[in-house]
Amino acid sequence: MSDEQNKKGYGADSIQALEGMEHVRKRPSMYIGDVGVRGLHHLVYEVVDNSIDEALAGHCDTIGVWINEDNSITVQDNGRGIPVDIHKKEGVSALEVVMTKIGAGGKFDKDSYKVSGGLHGVGVSCVNALSEHLKATVFREGKVWEQEYERGKTLYPVKSTGTTDQRGTTVTFKPDPIIFTQVLEYNYDTLASRLRELAFLNKGITITITDRRHKDEEGNEISETFHSTEGLKEFIKYLDDTREPIIADVISMEGEKNGTPVEVAMIYNTSYSENLHSYVNNINTHEGGTHLSGFRRGLTTTLKKYADASGMLDKLKFDISGDDFREGLTAIVSVKVSEPQFEGQTKTKLGNREVTSAVSQAVSEMLENYLEENPQDAKTIVQKVILAAQARHAARKAREMVQRKTVMSGGGLPGKLSDCSEQDPEKCEVFLVEGDSAGGTAKQGRDRNFQAILPLRGKILNVEKAMQHKVFENEEIRNIFTALGVTIGTEEDSKALNLEKLRYHKIVIMCDADVDGSHIATLILTFFFRYMRDLIEAGHVYIATPPLYLVKKGAKKSYAWDDKERDGIVESFGGSATIQRYKGLGEMNAEQLWDTTMNPEFRTLRQVTIDNGTEADRIFSMLMGDEVPPRREFIEKNAVYANIDA
Repeated sequence: MSDEQNKKGYGADSIQALEGMEHVRKRPSMYIGDVGVRGLHHLVYEVVDNSIDEALAGHCDTIGVWINEDNSITVQDNGRGIPVDIHKKEGVSALEVVMTKIGAGGKFDKDSYKVSGGLHGVGVSCVNALSEHLKATVFREGKVWEQEYERGKTLYPVKSTGTTDQRGTTVTFKPDPIIFTQVLEYNYDTLASRLRELAFLNKGITITITDRRHKDEEGNEISETFHSTEGLKEFIKYLDDTREPIIADVISMEGEKNGTPVEVAMIYNTSYSENLHSYVNNINTHEGGTHLSGFRRGLTTTLKKYADASGMLDKLKFDISGDDFREGLTAIVSVKVSEPQFEGQTKTKLGNREVTSAVSQAVSEMLENYLEENPQDAKTIVQKVILAAQARHAARKAREMVQRKTVMSGGGLPGKLSDCSEQDPEKCEVFLVEGDSAGGTAKQGRDRNFQAILPLRGKILNVEKAMQHKVFENEEIRNIFTALGVTIGTEEDSKALNLEKLRYHKIVIMCDADVDGSHIATLILTFFFRYMRDLIEAGHVYIATPPLYLVKKGAKKSYAWDDKERDGIVESFGGSATIQRYKGLGEMNAEQLWDTTMNPEFRTLRQVTIDNGTEADRIFSMLMGDEVPPRREFIEKNAVYANIDA
């Protein structure tokens, strides 16, 4: 694009300012979700989304992200550069308008961007308002321009600082500690997961992330580059790397239906879980919406039609349901919508009705062609569906047995559960404890007013490898369901939970601080992720952190949660002390367990969150599935951290 075209197509007048900035610092959660870990990382995504929008408009193919030594962030792209000429309405540089006015951005001008991600124009000005310092540098039309800000306010007018043959925008910002009081440290893996996802969703773009805070074994800064040539097809291969496919290749399509760009990729594997991931303008719509409804409709209708015509269903004595067509399916649906309407609790459910038929048509055509051209794969898929239907009937009987036992046992509480006296679920918490010994200690140490204890016998079933009816038949899992008070869902949606019946709003997994304990915690988390994901999404699941050491010297004693903390305590005690290593919860007496792990005043609970659903899906599959090599590689790389954040 020539400079002349650039001026005409994307200049100051393309930028529209919608409203002022007053509310952002007062109510940051309205704009970025929260001021914790998620909100902190969301700032980066907002700046990156601006660069992605440039790429979607065809003007950018390279994006770089740096985590600097002081935990500030730099994002650089090779797009057109934010316009710097004077904005007619505002009377200042368009760059200043974009950086200091809520809702100012080219994405509101349909001539500049057809679709865009992010918070729809709230983006970079919001980041500026919530940063103690931000510097914007623009390379445009042969010149370098820059402006700096403190907490959203300009320090000086936009100025030219030299000439260049580069083009693009560089933004460096440092989150404001006044706003982000809990955490200011960026997590490399969290950012890398999102950038990898963006590279898959926008094929052809190269995205690099570099961590300047840490060095690898050779002394180089930690860095990764993400680039995808096949888009969602590659994304599916990445997600399903640890699962065994039952068909030869990924089924995929990309095109436009009724004016809506649609991209779909899917594969069937030997697992029993359904993993559907949906995106609108690069936003992960984890609550689903009309595009996911369209996918399900297209899949079910087309496969049912093929299965009926094949005669393979003739001997089946019951109907096939929609769920049966999705067992062992990993699929990604990505649509681009010019004016998306979002619904749902977290505004991540697509409401545009026209998208349903667009996706449904696209999926139907894709599948019809594939089934016709690959008869052997088609037969394999239908056989998988029939097995799923048979298992579903067995699962329904198992579910009915659980519900029947619940009714017959009067209230349905498991015998092992030591309940609390408080009736208000918001004030109640239940500890899932491994083994009767630790369970006994926990019962003695707890505050029985609001703390309940449910001991679990040994290692619960690995649900990643089990058919659904086996899951519902498992005694320990039945006990968890009945203790929590939630029912197991309907046949139509076997994993839907009635959270209004939840008896405890804090569910705490309390296991030994060793390898076995970590394995049991991961088994329980896998069960929650696959069958009670609503609990995690609603913020009800926590992991307790019992100490590893008791350090004593004379009358002085202190607990330590890792080796570094232990060494620091020994040093503070004068260099010699008695160290007791706790091998398990059972080695603590009730008072010690209360003091360190259960007392709300002193304990540390880690809330389980899902920062990235697709990445969590991949990690659970890798850790708990059949493939050993990727699991060994993951453990060797991450063993030093001794915990896994879902």
